Amino acid sequence: MLVICLSFNNIFSQAYFPEKGEVFVDSIVPRIDIFINPDTLAWIYDNPESYHEFHATFIFNNGNINDTIYDVGFRLRGNTSRWAQKKSFKISFNSFDPGRKFYGLEKMNLNGEHNDPSVIRSKLCWDLFHDFKIPAPRSNHVEVYINHNYYGLYINVEHIDENFVLSRFGNNQGNLYKCLWPADLDYLGPNPDDYKLMHGDRRVYELKTNKAEDDYSDLAHLIQIINNTPQENFISELDKVFNVYDYLKIIAIDIITGNWDGYIYNKNNFYLYKNTKTGKFEYIPYDTDNTFGIDWMNISWATRDIYQWQQGGDEVRPLYTRLMNTPEFRDQYSYYLKKFINEYSDDNIFFPKIDKIKNMILPYVENDPFYPLDYGFTTGDFINSYVTALGGHVPIGLKTYISLRNTTALQQIIQNNISPIIKYINDKITPDKNLQITAFIEDDDDNPEVNVLYKINDGSIISEEIFDDGEHGDGYANDNFYGGLITNIPVNSTISYQISASDIYNNNSIMPFEPIIVQLFQSANENLFINEFLASNDNNIADDFGEYDDWIEIFNADENAVWLGDKYLSDNFDKPDKWQLPDVIIQPGEFILIWADNDNEQGQYHTNFKLDKDGEEIGIFDSEATGYFLLDSIVFNEQSTDISFGRNPDGGINWMFYNDPTPGISNLKSDIKIFNSIDKNLIAFPNPVDNGMLNFNKTVNVRIFNSLGQLMISKNHIEKLDVDILPKGFYLILTDEGERIKIIKN
Repeated sequence: MLVICLSFNNIFSQAYFPEKGEVFVDSIVPRIDIFINPDTLAWIYDNPESYHEFHATFIFNNGNINDTIYDVGFRLRGNTSRWAQKKSFKISFNSFDPGRKFYGLEKMNLNGEHNDPSVIRSKLCWDLFHDFKIPAPRSNHVEVYINHNYYGLYINVEHIDENFVLSRFGNNQGNLYKCLWPADLDYLGPNPDDYKLMHGDRRVYELKTNKAEDDYSDLAHLIQIINNTPQENFISELDKVFNVYDYLKIIAIDIITGNWDGYIYNKNNFYLYKNTKTGKFEYIPYDTDNTFGIDWMNISWATRDIYQWQQGGDEVRPLYTRLMNTPEFRDQYSYYLKKFINEYSDDNIFFPKIDKIKNMILPYVENDPFYPLDYGFTTGDFINSYVTALGGHVPIGLKTYISLRNTTALQQIIQNNISPIIKYINDKITPDKNLQITAFIEDDDDNPEVNVLYKINDGSIISEEIFDDGEHGDGYANDNFYGGLITNIPVNSTISYQISASDIYNNNSIMPFEPIIVQLFQSANENLFINEFLASNDNNIADDFGEYDDWIEIFNADENAVWLGDKYLSDNFDKPDKWQLPDVIIQPGEFILIWADNDNEQGQYHTNFKLDKDGEEIGIFDSEATGYFLLDSIVFNEQSTDISFGRNPDGGINWMFYNDPTPGISNLKSDIKIFNSIDKNLIAFPNPVDNGMLNFNKTVNVRIFNSLGQLMISKNHIEKLDVDILPKGFYLILTDEGERIKIIKN
């Protein structure tokens, strides 16, 4: 048996982009209601600098869902906006109910956008980041009511926290830093504690995760690389610790949107996350309301030099400055800038999107009682601001700014032919033990030649072309993802490989700078199987919280007990470590039931993903030490509600549908009769049962299983059973006559 050990140190990772979902739907304007004690609300407004959270009730209605959440945390948010008449708010779903989320969110940011007469600028920025494939918050317009009173049109912006980075990068164990003024990334010395410097009552680089460890050594190392690496090694050394190619795209968006309140000009408003999968820092943009011509410093952001965006004088921005002084990075930034204008910011493309949003939100602005309070804005100002300057901090209309910025940027661009940009390199072992390799390539040549350069053990380097045709494991044709296979790999081998790309301009790139290493060893196989699953559970079996969720049954067909704690379950073969299995031992012949409910706060048997009824993949993966070797997998198509798909026999090769699913027990028991109704005294009563006796209407042999498939009680020849020893929950009774009864213990 082959165990594949992968070294992920140099593998790039493409970010994930979750759907808008119910909370961030932006084709309509959802309504949010807050109910809070009026005296408490008055105190909040009288104490704008307070961060204290107060109990409130939250209602969200988007026309499709209408959900009420009690006991949320409510407070003001922001910096200078705390003193505005139209204030911004933060909703915390988990403050008084730890672990609680609302559609995967622990927090919600409701921004008043009091500076922006168009009430659209930050929303446009977040959409542009998403369109240009940059991990950034989702957003939408919402109308906000407090105690039945209309507080106006707001922009709901996704909170950046451990849930955010998990949804974008597939991990959240790394350090997440919130970087606010004066976060210039200047070198302060080798001591990590020097980067815990304070500004007022907060840290400049504020660690938001792993606070107990409070270890800033990774940030200190990044800043040391940025500032002190000799120029001849700068590209290779920075690439090891920072996702520089995506950051070049962020610079392009910042310059075109006129974002002066970020890192480059104002050393402010960004996050840095240490992606544990790649070992590299990710730059995450934050707070984009001062954009598209909003100005407080009498500077023409629409005409400012695209290569000199930073402040002058003694101000330092080492990251931006060094990138612009490195010809390869500068040329790639120029390429991204032109690409961004042509594909996303061009008037003919961008203006219809702007008009659509404008027309949708106009009625909500007309009725917004707080809209005019800070700067005297009127509905006429809202309409005119899209094309006309209003004076003060709005010296140019929104569309006028965009047209002028596009024009001057295209005039300022110094465009040289770039070397192909190679990123998002990834590999995985295929079922027939070939090595599938993919990489994303961007270039000003539409059809660069891309090869994987590899050698096995100490052999000679072999070059194999990989393709972007949709037929080589590369995704879709012409999507810039290239793919190919390394085949005929002997057991006990070491493969090292890099990606090479060359274009018609004789430019060539090889990445990563250090080859990726893949080692193949021979190992014993632990016979763990995905034995049965249900991808659409309406009335089959409920979990220990009374919820009818998807489930996956794991079966140990080995002769030995197996510890599951170092193994993983995933519905994405590209993310083998998506969910770690429970810290339990599964005995020979035993079945373990896992709830695929995307609700892992409910316990160690609840995953962080759900199954897709329309079809997807499930895999059990071995420990990290084995390179997440694929122990067992199933790729399935569309499933039917309450009909499971499982092996026949247990651990066997063949799969079949089961009209009578058997969660937590052998699939050979599938012919037993199921009694789903809880309110009928078919065999056992009363049901639900409190402490005391569960009665049977005849003498029976019974086995009682909990919702995890674990045997709790086994009794023979009984007519009643004392259930005091059972905790509250849902249980399954199997009798010797084939009945299967669901009961509730209150």
